Amino acid sequence: TKEVDMRFPCVSDCVALFCFLSPMKPRSTAAMRTSSATPAGDERSDLHESTVRDLLPARQPQSGSPMHTYTESELEELRRSLPSFVRDRSALVPPRAACAVRGAGDRVDILKPGWATPSYKTRGDSNDGAVSTGSSPLSPPGRWHGAPDLDGPGVDAVRRFRHEVREGRFVGPTNGQCPGFLQCNMVVLREGREAFDFLLFCQRNSQACPLIEVCDVGSPHPNGVARDADLRTDIPRYAIYRNGALEKEVTDATQYWPDDSVAFLIGCSFSVEGALISSGIPLRSADEGKNVPMYRTSLPCRPAGCMRGNMVVSMKPVKAMDIAKEVEITSKFPQAHGAPVCVGCPEAIGIQDIGKPDWGEPVEVLPDELPVFHACGVTPQNVLMASGVSFAITHSAGHMFLCDLPSDAVP
Repeated sequence: TKEVDMRFPCVSDCVALFCFLSPMKPRSTAAMRTSSATPAGDERSDLHESTVRDLLPARQPQSGSPMHTYTESELEELRRSLPSFVRDRSALVPPRAACAVRGAGDRVDILKPGWATPSYKTRGDSNDGAVSTGSSPLSPPGRWHGAPDLDGPGVDAVRRFRHEVREGRFVGPTNGQCPGFLQCNMVVLREGREAFDFLLFCQRNSQACPLIEVCDVGSPHPNGVARDADLRTDIPRYAIYRNGALEKEVTDATQYWPDDSVAFLIGCSFSVEGALISSGIPLRSADEGKNVPMYRTSLPCRPAGCMRGNMVVSMKPVKAMDIAKEVEITSKFPQAHGAPVCVGCPEAIGIQDIGKPDWGEPVEVLPDELPVFHACGVTPQNVLMASGVSFAITHSAGHMFLCDLPSDAVP
């Protein structure tokens, strides 16, 4: 009973299991196994008995089959009946013989990660033109209490933009694109300690890392903020990190996406651009077709487990007479880093030369302007490098994911 309880921690699973067993006829297990002829009407009952015999340790072993394995038909039946069955409880149960997820004949090991998620093929735009295999979302997009409206006015333009990115026709920075809609930075880590520590880091450093969405394990689909989106292809440019170092930048992350991924979306100050422009505050980087300048600072973030490092800021020149307006507007967008960290005096936050940004491109600050510094979603990249994270995929600085939500939405 203890082992069954560990495998079915949810009430919904217990109810689903009861429903799953209910069609069985009340005859003994021995009778079912010794029956020489099985009526056609009992095929479903026999399938249930076979499946449950694999599922429950008390019914083990099943003759001729590795333990806790299923045929494809049994597996499909299990998926339908136990929708919230855990993906990987191997750490909670005693070691036992197991086969690979795929490849041991026609059977699937339910104690291996990924059994519950059917694989499917997606378009790959990598340089070698390979088509990669990924995982579908654990559950399709749906409605839930408090779910945001993903079909508001103007959203078709955002979806067309994501399509352009997916097809490789837009590969530049996203500042100035689809003003009025939420833009997000992205971090992808493998499930485990690093992913948990990063989640905690975001919770502790919400100005630098305002968390917008966390995808299901293995899923590249941010169903809470965008419909029919794929984080592997819908960002113009990605950065691949190994052991705390930038390995390469690519325009399609499909072939690098891990099966045990945890994808995080973090708010971006680009989301405020529409409100600033509407209020008469120009954005020089967007006007000049440049990526925004970004700088490492001397401001330490609060550590979380293995995650530690300093804040990164972006900079925009703002006329001195518009500073109060800029602060008032941006403070209303905590999901996009909120109010400035510093106005003027870059030396106060450890920036020695604003003409030499660490990311992006420099822009001129005119005599009647002051440099305004906001916390930046490149902070995670700085932290990943400082922390020596084993593997990560992030957006390339200035190249964001565009959501179906308006910029003033707080998911």
